[in-house]
Amino acid sequence: MILQFGRYAAGALLLCASAAASAGLPTFCQQSLDIKAADQDRVLRFAGAVKAELERSGSRMALVSRAGLDLSRFGQLYSHAGIALRDNPGGPWAVRQLYYACDESRPRLFDQGLAGFALAADTPARGHVSLVFLPEDTGRPLEKAALDKRLALALLAGQYSANAYAYGTRYQNCNQWLVELIASAWGGLDGNREQAQQWLREHDYVAGPVRIPSHWMMFAGQFVPLVHMNDHPPEDTYALALQVSVPASIETLVRRQAPGAQRVELCHTRERIVVHRGWELLGAACEPGPGDEVIALAP
Repeated sequence: MILQFGRYAAGALLLCASAAASAGLPTFCQQSLDIKAADQDRVLRFAGAVKAELERSGSRMALVSRAGLDLSRFGQLYSHAGIALRDNPGGPWAVRQLYYACDESRPRLFDQGLAGFALAADTPARGHVSLVFLPEDTGRPLEKAALDKRLALALLAGQYSANAYAYGTRYQNCNQWLVELIASAWGGLDGNREQAQQWLREHDYVAGPVRIPSHWMMFAGQFVPLVHMNDHPPEDTYALALQVSVPASIETLVRRQAPGAQRVELCHTRERIVVHRGWELLGAACEPGPGDEVIALAP
């Protein structure tokens, strides 16, 4: 098992989903979307703005999340998280992340450039990226852990589930790998998933909950590839509230454990890029607020 550097195109990534719904169920391992030249140009400009914020931060790493699949029916905007590393062997600020290799039917670790990371959103017409910068005392251990191939791979599960239970080791999703990496880095652990999850429990990590709108949707989810219910406690499925690691859960943990952490959120529409600094959420509509930077895009 080795890290794959730049082997797969952005379209081959399976974006993390938290659960399945009724009509409009996510399609996993689908072909890449045909992105128009104008949309691609806009997303590349957006990726450039994200990279500029990373460079401006003076940091060596950042937690990075994107809005991929539309999870609005589950109350979530961001679906997929990884760690951007200034000194990533895959390229400056490439994002180290877990993804599902469709052709191998297994999870892998993948280093992806910022442009590919941004282009992998479900729709090119609108996109959101969140960056969290850590103080030196918490950022350096996490950077070291992320660049430690042995540790990073030790935390990689053999089976993928988009809605993996946060306190089980049978499956794993992309966000779960990241939060277990954080636990290992800050807890001084050696890559044991059970120990990482115990650290998360002891530090009051709250995964989700991802709330499913109806029992019918919960039932339908059992027939979606790469979505599993057999690792979740029965009481959670009955309550329609699954303990699944999502980017918002990770950011809440990091903000509590690293009080000096800073957050920058960027979004784009066809008309503008908005840069928002602070822990207040920008919102799915990408409407700028007081003090936000707005970069106009040509129509």
